[in-house]
Amino acid sequence: MDRREFLRTAAGAGAALGLANSAAGAATGMYISLNSSLARVQWPDFARLAAKAGYGGVDVNLNGAMKEGLDATKALLAELKLRPAYSGFPVNPTRDEETFKKGMEGLEEQVKFAAAMGCPRMVHTSWGAAPAGQTVAEFRKTLVGRFQAAGAVLAKYNVRCGFEFLGPLQFRSRMPSFNCLMNEMLDFAKDCGPNYGLLLDAWHWYHAGATIEDIHQAGKARIVTIHVSDAAKTAPEDVRDNARLMPGEGVIDLVGFFKALKEIGYEDGVSPEPLGRVPREMPAEEAAKLGYDTTRAVMRKAGIDV
Repeated sequence: MDRREFLRTAAGAGAALGLANSAAGAATGMYISLNSSLARVQWPDFARLAAKAGYGGVDVNLNGAMKEGLDATKALLAELKLRPAYSGFPVNPTRDEETFKKGMEGLEEQVKFAAAMGCPRMVHTSWGAAPAGQTVAEFRKTLVGRFQAAGAVLAKYNVRCGFEFLGPLQFRSRMPSFNCLMNEMLDFAKDCGPNYGLLLDAWHWYHAGATIEDIHQAGKARIVTIHVSDAAKTAPEDVRDNARLMPGEGVIDLVGFFKALKEIGYEDGVSPEPLGRVPREMPAEEAAKLGYDTTRAVMRKAGIDV
């Protein structure tokens, strides 16, 4: 399959997905998906919790789903009326060459399973500094080559992968800027291939100093999925990744954030990820419901009904 043929096929798949989302009743096609930061529950009970708490989707534990089997997983999601938002990207290209090659051995089976269960989105969130003896430019080139190799497998099954950039100063002070700034991560994704884009996390978007216009410039084609949480007004040097708030509890312009997503035609999952906000003693169902209710309230202020 050449690049032109792949793009045409992917566009058709995207259009079909959009029609399916519209049929579900949400004006923009967005839906709220349960994220594991809200509840420490194993798959498949995690999916059942999502449905019980009112979610329209669920973030997929790919290993857990594969253990259950394809038919059982598809039947479960159909029974619960849940959309699979995304699964984790099963290969870590930031590690050494041997680890990368080992991960690539099982990639096709995992990608094929994800596509077959109706989850054509994955995310990669783990980054690091350039290894000793390697410049940032060399590190970036290595990663681009590895993701391009993995991208050939993703393209075979029309699966996209979103890269998460890490915005707070605690990351920017020790990691390459292409891992931490929205526009540089977007350029990196484009270099990796047409089936890569962004996991756009409102927390990192805010702390990286990104803007509404950056969302417009990225566009629907390069935004794979969404994480959302809120932030207290804190000096940059004091911000810690596990000190987040529920959507609507802080100072991030989440209404503007969601309006921009609506304007570009984003139609997939929104996963609340308020790391550090849920007390350990809070029951899983209560935590899941809190994440759903606060996210829905902010989205409604932006004119998005889910």
